[in-house]
Order: sequence, then C-alpha cells, then structure tokens
Amino acid sequence: MKLSGKNIIGTEVLRSEESFVATSPLDGTVLDGRFEMAGVADVDTAIRLALVAFESFGKSSGTSRADFLERIAAEIELLGDDLLQRAHLETGLPLARLTGERGRTVTQLKMFAALAREGSWVDARIDVALPLRQPLPRCDLRRMLVPLGPVIVFGSSNFPLAFSVAGGDTASALATGNPVLVKAHRGHPGTSELVALAVRRAVAACGMHEGVFSMLHGAGNVIGQAMVVHPGSRAVGFTGSRTAGRALYDAACSRPEPIPVFAEMSSLNPVFLLSGALSLRATAIAEGLKTSMTLGVGQFCTKPGIVFAVESPEFIRFREILADLVVKTPAATMLHSDIHQSYCDSLKRVASVKEALLLASGQSQTNPAANQAVVEVRATDMKTFLSSKHLHDEVFGPFCLLVSVATHEDLSHIARTLEGQLTASVHGTENDLVEAGGLLDVLIHRAGRVIVNGFPTGVEVCHAMQHGGPYPATTDSRFTSVGGAALARFVRPVCYQDVPSAQLPEALLDNNPQGIMRSLDGVLSRDVVKPHGSSQ
Repeated sequence: MKLSGKNIIGTEVLRSEESFVATSPLDGTVLDGRFEMAGVADVDTAIRLALVAFESFGKSSGTSRADFLERIAAEIELLGDDLLQRAHLETGLPLARLTGERGRTVTQLKMFAALAREGSWVDARIDVALPLRQPLPRCDLRRMLVPLGPVIVFGSSNFPLAFSVAGGDTASALATGNPVLVKAHRGHPGTSELVALAVRRAVAACGMHEGVFSMLHGAGNVIGQAMVVHPGSRAVGFTGSRTAGRALYDAACSRPEPIPVFAEMSSLNPVFLLSGALSLRATAIAEGLKTSMTLGVGQFCTKPGIVFAVESPEFIRFREILADLVVKTPAATMLHSDIHQSYCDSLKRVASVKEALLLASGQSQTNPAANQAVVEVRATDMKTFLSSKHLHDEVFGPFCLLVSVATHEDLSHIARTLEGQLTASVHGTENDLVEAGGLLDVLIHRAGRVIVNGFPTGVEVCHAMQHGGPYPATTDSRFTSVGGAALARFVRPVCYQDVPSAQLPEALLDNNPQGIMRSLDGVLSRDVVKPHGSSQ
C-alpha cells in the first residue's frame, strides 16, 4: 500500500513543509514514505473538531459505538500482510509476534465493543425519592458515568499495534464516547498511517462525525505537549519512558484546568525465588526467567529485571544454570536506534557499580547496523543493591540483575524498599510461602499484579487483568490500561437530582430500556424502578 505521509484530521489530510523518513532498525535502510510534521495550529484544528464531534458522539448509543469498534477491527484485518510487513520493517519485530499482536488488537476492540453494547459499564445507581421520610424527605437521586471528552493517545514504540493508533487506549476511549486524537510514534509512522486510515474508513462507514478520530505526526515535545495543554483535551493515555510520561503529567497538572494523565512508565518487575522452589525446579525456573527477560528483546513493560533470593547452594546452582542459558542466547534487533543506545548506556551505568559482577553475557551482535542488543545478567548482594541508585533504575532491554540476601526476612525488607511496580512474582512451594511470612502482603502494596510460580511477561486481555501499579509504574495505580476495567479511565460520575424522565439518560430511566445491571436502592438488579410503597 502506498503511504501518503500526511497527517489525518477528520476526513482531511494536511500538508506540511517539515518532514521525516522512517528507517528500519534491521539494517538502517530508509523505508518508503516521507512523513509530514504537524504543527501547533494542526493540534488546535484537530481538537476543535473533536469537541464538535463530542456533542453527538458522547451521547451516542452503546450499540452504535460497538458497531464502530467492530468495524475498526474488521478494517484492520482487511489490511492483511501489508500491515505486518510494514510493522516488521519499522520495528524489527518478527512477523509471528506481529501477527499475534494484531490478533490482540482486534480482540481488544471486540471486547470493548461488547462492553459498550451491553452497557452496564455506566455503573447506574438509583435511589428513588422518599417524600414521606422523616425527619426529612429524600430527593430522587440517579448517578452514572459519562465520557470526559477528547482523549489524547500516544502511540507506544514496543507495541506498534496493541498500544498504538487503535490499541487499548483508543478502544477504551471510543467505547465510552470520547473522541480520540493520536500522536503517532515516530518509530513506526507507516504502520500508524495504515491503521489510522482503517479507523477513518470505519468512521465513514458507520456515519460517525469526522472529528471522532484524528492522527498527527510530529515531535513529542512540540505537538505532544501542545495536545496535552490544549484547553479542549480532557485526558491522556501514554505508554513509554518515565521521563516522557512525567513531562506529560507535569504539563497536564500545570494547566489552569488540570486533566488526568494515565501514564505507564517504568517497572523492574521483581522476582523472588524461595528455597523450596529452587531445590525442586531450579532448571525450569532458570529457563522461564531467561525466556521472559529476553522475550521481545526485553522490550516488554513487564520484563523481569531483577531477582531476589537467599544466598544458598541452590541459588548458586540456579545462577550457574542461568549463565549457561544466557551465553547461548544470540543478540537481537531492538525497536530503533534510540532504544538500542539507551540500553547500551544503561548497561554502562550498571557496570559502573563495581560490586555488580558480570555473571554472563550472550552472543555478540553480528551486524553493527542492526541495533542488536546483547543479553546480560549481573549479580550482587543486598548491601550493594540498597546503596546503589543505578541498580534501582529500569534497564529497558534483555538485562537482569540477581541479588542475594541473607535471610527470608531480608526478602520482605528489600521488597519494602522498592518503588511501585507493574508486577511482582514469587516462586515457592506452599511451605516456602508460609515461611516467607508477609512477603505477599508487602508486594500487594508495591505492585498492581502479584504472580505466584509464574513470570510476568504476557498480559492477558480480559476483565480481571490489572496492568498498572503504584508510581512510577503508572501515574495512577487505581486504573489499568489493559482489560475491561480500562474504560474507567475516561469517564466521570454525574448525579441527576430530581431530573424529569424526559431529560434523563436511558440508563437511568425507570423502565430500564437498555436492560442493564443497575443498583436500585443499593441492590444490583435489571428490574424496572418501582416507587416506594408500590405493589405494581
């Protein structure tokens, strides 16, 4: 498919004098297409158009939004291999991985479509009037969630489909009636354009207002900041580095009218290995850790980056097994040159801590132009870890640090020192978990997802998933960016007091025409509302 390289604002494609090209991380080849840079004026145009669209889209039915999301999914599937090939060239990710990610993207869209169509997500609560209550009567009170307005979505580098133009942030925002403006990631602009055009075709096919969706190319510190501070934007979804996420968060907080920023930023995803588990299955755990830390060249936000265990013969054996696995692991291409350089710089910072000893490194890169990362594992002790700031920083790439402690109590102590995490994993037998005391209790206050006898990479798209954690893993640990609960980020509650039926939303009408689950005087039900004292 031929790429225009234009910015997409509603049904328009805009021209710009500034432009850039995409290069393949596989070999540095300049790829087809020249992509034009949007300016601050384009941001203003797009958000103003989104505000107009919100007047109708925010009130649209769940069924119409569900049809829209399903049509986006269908249009993405119709892109076929062209989409996968372009994403492969722009990111270096294998076709098999991208095929799976496309499936996840479609699954997310369909899941949020189902939620929009069913409608109970609005969390309708009705407490009918009690005019005869003494000493004071009660008003008729009805509460539900409503959309916020235009949502700014930043495409993520490591998930060019599932966390990008039509990824989970976009899907959850659209499902709840919010127009979306996407800041395309500069690392995969062609992939972004293909998906954006698919969304635009769905907008036209479903008769949506053109301002429901726009996508802009450009520098994050220019148009990204402009999107966040524009008075018409109402929320932000972001996945990326702590530096960039914090900059967006600070910008949003500095506005005359601050808006929420749901930023996923950094996580070490600690793994705790208990003695019984190491005695029984050291090889299996080592193999699982090596696979998890190198999956996607270590470029998953849930990559396990640090391991804690009591120093023992079993842990020594584990280190030996892991080292043997690592030295056989070939170097692999990272997403783009900036990420590769950042990985190399991070390794140098860790190596500057003399007591962080190199345990093993993988096979060297074979092509200097291919941005290939060499797998590395280092080992140190608890004292060094606690006293060295560099060892607490995320290393985005195929790296892991093994930290030995003296006692089981030290595991709980060191867990309390950790910053907020997306995940925390514990490997142990039933007896191990009892002997480790309150380790799990500590970890639930440090991470959004606690895993027993498993590894964190692989985030299931389902209703019970929590992908978010205490700062700096995310800016708001109460929310998730994956799963059905993700739509709660882009809504707010409104209470209707003594509002006549003619002016009430359908979800709050007495006869419950949508058939949704509601709270009626504190009891969940799909029933119609009956006046107090009525036998009807």
